[in-house]
Amino acid sequence: MMEAVGLDPCACDPAATRGRRHPETPAPTRTAFQRDRDRVIHSTAFRRLVYKTQVFLNHEGDLFRTRLTHSLEVAQLGRSIARSLRLNEDLVEAIALAHDLGHTPFGHAGQDALHDCMRRCIEQGTSTDDWGFEHNLQSLRVVDELEERYPAFDGLNLCFETREGILKHCSRSNAQRLEAMEPGGVAHRFLHGGSPSLEAQLCNLADEIAYNAHDIDDGVRSGLITLEQLEQVPLFDDYRRRALQVHPKLGGRRLLFESIRLMLSDQVYDVIEATRRSLHDAGVATVDDVRRSPPLVVFSADMRQRSQALKTFLLRNLYRHPQVMETTGRARQVVTELFTAYLSDPAQLPEAHASRQHLPRAVADYIAGMTDRFAIREHERLSGAVLFP
Repeated sequence: MMEAVGLDPCACDPAATRGRRHPETPAPTRTAFQRDRDRVIHSTAFRRLVYKTQVFLNHEGDLFRTRLTHSLEVAQLGRSIARSLRLNEDLVEAIALAHDLGHTPFGHAGQDALHDCMRRCIEQGTSTDDWGFEHNLQSLRVVDELEERYPAFDGLNLCFETREGILKHCSRSNAQRLEAMEPGGVAHRFLHGGSPSLEAQLCNLADEIAYNAHDIDDGVRSGLITLEQLEQVPLFDDYRRRALQVHPKLGGRRLLFESIRLMLSDQVYDVIEATRRSLHDAGVATVDDVRRSPPLVVFSADMRQRSQALKTFLLRNLYRHPQVMETTGRARQVVTELFTAYLSDPAQLPEAHASRQHLPRAVADYIAGMTDRFAIREHERLSGAVLFP
């Protein structure tokens, strides 16, 4: 088995992985985590991310971020930080590229609609499946069960460390179910405390850094927020002022881009320095020490406070903007009505889904795998209604 060299003692070594659910002969030219990354990139679910909403629906503009471009930005930021901290870059990249594989069409609106649909099936007695719908759990289901690429097993058969990083959040009830199926597995920490690997923690933070930055860019591009509004946000305005100190005549999109670039760089450097301090102060020396500790990949206290203020601004001024909320409402309607239509007439589903034993979960899996534009077309076909002209 190939080893990674030059890693920090607390980094995940692919030669010491906790392994795959189905044993496989190691690849001769790639580490286990490189192999995981490659499997994610070649998966069907990964390709679908190019037409899945980040904030703005795909048809609203060609230059807005999608789940795919978001995942690539998370991977880039994660690898940059991992290299400085001597963490495993390949594991970071594998987690980053896979973390949104289970996202529904229309982003969080689709997730919430599917969860409500599954809960109603329980309440009405038409389902005994009490898992609901969580996009993080769905991402794990994609790599564990839903991808169909290999003759010997379902899913992608990824390493424990990659799967652990994909399951970023998990409700307690679902964690209990996962723990019963896989004792001491990827859901263990949600029940008994502790943390995932440093690489998984890094992906969580890189995810936040990426979406804060690109949602500013997309928000201004859309016209829903302005540079003048952003002057009220200390984190952004600090870098806007710095950009103008060096380039006094800078304005418009170049000023926006330079401000975001400076902000991204400073946040990366902040995470590197703050994490080095936290690792030193915690006195950790092994991966097991990391798992017994609170989160160690962190912002400094000042950067955490300023980043939170930016998140609050985006929530109030972008994610809850009337135009976004109106689109969100229509997206929820599409998903809800698709679920109802397939449940009442399973013949409208592909045979592989219609023949599954538990129909509500099969319907949820099918809808979750849709791109925005396919969901819209299917809704128009089944309902005759045009919600997105």
